[in-house]
Amino acid sequence: MRALLRSRYPSAGDLDGVLTKEDNVLSFSADAVQTADGAAAVMAAPKTQATSDGILEAVLSSLNDDKAEDVVQIDLRGKTAMGDYMVICSGRSSRQVAAISEKLVERLKAKFGISTRVEGKDTGDWVLIDTGDVIVHVFRPEVREFYQLEKMWQPGAAATN
Repeated sequence: MRALLRSRYPSAGDLDGVLTKEDNVLSFSADAVQTADGAAAVMAAPKTQATSDGILEAVLSSLNDDKAEDVVQIDLRGKTAMGDYMVICSGRSSRQVAAISEKLVERLKAKFGISTRVEGKDTGDWVLIDTGDVIVHVFRPEVREFYQLEKMWQPGAAATN
C-alpha cells in the first residue's frame, strides 16, 4: 500500500502517519487477485461436456465397476421426450442397490458436474436416478421381476404379450 501511495503521490513525504492498520490489513496484490480469479474459473467449469452419449457411457462404466447385474440399455430417442436412454439393472441386495446408486450419483457429479434427481434410495428396493438425458433404474431382483419395466420399452414387447 505504501508503494502504491508513493508512486501516485511522490511529494507526500512521510506516509507512516497517513497509513492506518486497516490499510495494511486490506492491501492485496494483483497476483493474488489473478490467482483467485483463475481458481474460481477452474472450479466453476465442468470437467467434461455432458452429452447423452457421454452420460450413458459413464453410467454403464459405473454400473460395471460396482458389479451391477443384468444391465439393459434401452434407446428412447424417437419414443418419448423424457430422455434419450434408459438403463435398467439389478443389485443383489438392498444395500448393494443403494451403494450402486450412491456411487453413480457421485461419479456423475465429479465427471460432468451435473446434479441428478434420486428417488427410492432409502428403501433400496428400486432406485430411480434421473440425469435428464439418461434415466437409470436400479432394482433388487425380486422387485425388477415384479414390475418388468424393460418389457414396456423394448422393441417388440407388445407383439410378444
